[in-house]
Amino acid sequence: MPAAGARRAARGGPLSRSGFRCSTASEDRSELLAGSASTVNTFLLLEHTGAWGIEALRDSRLPEGLGSALSRAAAEAKVRVLLVRRPDRSAVDGHRVFAVSARPRNPWVEAGVLDHPADVLDLDLHSLRAGHSVGLDRHDQPLFCVCTHGRHDACCAERGRPVAGALAEAYPRHTWEVSHLGGDRFAGNMLLAPDGLYYGRLTPEAAVEVARARLAGELELDHLRGRTGYPMPVQAAEIGLRRELGLTRLGGVRLTARTVEGPVTTATFDTVHPEAGRAAYAVRVRSTRGDPVRLTCRAARDQPPIRHEVLDVTPTG
Repeated sequence: MPAAGARRAARGGPLSRSGFRCSTASEDRSELLAGSASTVNTFLLLEHTGAWGIEALRDSRLPEGLGSALSRAAAEAKVRVLLVRRPDRSAVDGHRVFAVSARPRNPWVEAGVLDHPADVLDLDLHSLRAGHSVGLDRHDQPLFCVCTHGRHDACCAERGRPVAGALAEAYPRHTWEVSHLGGDRFAGNMLLAPDGLYYGRLTPEAAVEVARARLAGELELDHLRGRTGYPMPVQAAEIGLRRELGLTRLGGVRLTARTVEGPVTTATFDTVHPEAGRAAYAVRVRSTRGDPVRLTCRAARDQPPIRHEVLDVTPTG
């Protein structure tokens, strides 16, 4: 058996269609994490402790008609709706809800408790999309939202649940399980709100380190997929710049310009280095498509993965 096949067999990986695991296949392809986060500016997180179906809003046991109505309202406002629950399925009286504005320059979270889940339809999602308050209370602590949506993809449950358990033990007030985030092949996946940071390929130990760093105002870069408020090539550019300069503070890197010429994106950032002070850099990223492969465990057809390669980091001005 070839070396890659031996590794897959040892891990229970994709030797056959029935035993396929997209996360193992992605690792075997040495697929890059940087630049793989969904591009989303606003999230609405609704607590639902029951089972989540394949499509969270459509197939879960929400009150009759609520999933469809909320899906329509979210699509019109261009807000991403996710279901959340505590890893131990504990709940308060009512249903917690979080409104998240994940814009890079001024991210924030508002939180509240609804008497009935259908009350979520009273929130002004268009206002949320515009970056305005929806009338809930400001929530000053970060949320660690780990995808455990096993009905959507087996890898999310198999790799996500141990991550959520470890985080819940270390940081119980901050930790939530969340429905499908995207990029199942990068499981275990986590969204950090309000920052809009996606992390992937997390082990329980790595997830606790990511959370510890975030609470100290730092970013762990090895597992960072990208900042959701940026297009994917710009996500890769920010990560490449931070690695090049050793910039791990939560702030200190601000996008000022973006140009696209064919497959190459040039992103310009202002930076503040604790020792070198202020400077500006241009980062060039080339985006290419690979050969079609099976990207998720439930995929019906193969699709080409996109790779974002940092070409160079250049001081400007």
